[in-house]
Amino acid sequence: MSESRLMKVLVAPLMSEKTARLADRSRQYAFKVVGDATKPEIRQAVEMLFNVKVTGVQVANMPGKVKRSGQTFGKRSDWKKAFVTLAEGNDINFMGAE
Repeated sequence: MSESRLMKVLVAPLMSEKTARLADRSRQYAFKVVGDATKPEIRQAVEMLFNVKVTGVQVANMPGKVKRSGQTFGKRSDWKKAFVTLAEGNDINFMGAE
């Protein structure tokens, strides 16, 4: 896969209390990814960008929510979430402090 494609696969890390617990307990990190990303692409993108060893990737398609603004209803876009499990001894630090 091309390096330019891998740079576009990961959209953003997902930071919440739930993902912080997952990172502490089972070395799993969550990312928002592009809708057509595959598990091998996600694995290669994380390994290339963060210089870590990935042991597993789980993907969830998240449906967009229906929201209301005044009298009109609209729908947010559907999106894809990936949970990446790292090998023992690997870690991703999003805060930048070593």
